Amino acid sequence: MAKCAICEKTANHGNKLSITRSHISKRSPRTWKPNLRRVAVDVNGETKRIYVCAKCLKDGKVKRA
Repeated sequence: MAKCAICEKTANHGNKLSITRSHISKRSPRTWKPNLRRVAVDVNGETKRIYVCAKCLKDGKVKRA
């Protein structure tokens, strides 16, 4: 699985909870994946394609090519 090249965000794992009649009756595994984009970025004067999460793009941590 790919990860963000800036903040190194990867997939998280946990349980999906099914709430029935005010009791947690069933748990099943699930995965939360980061919102990754493959972006052309200027790195030391070169253009490279890296995976960057949407939050890093929005915060301006990456300079696009």
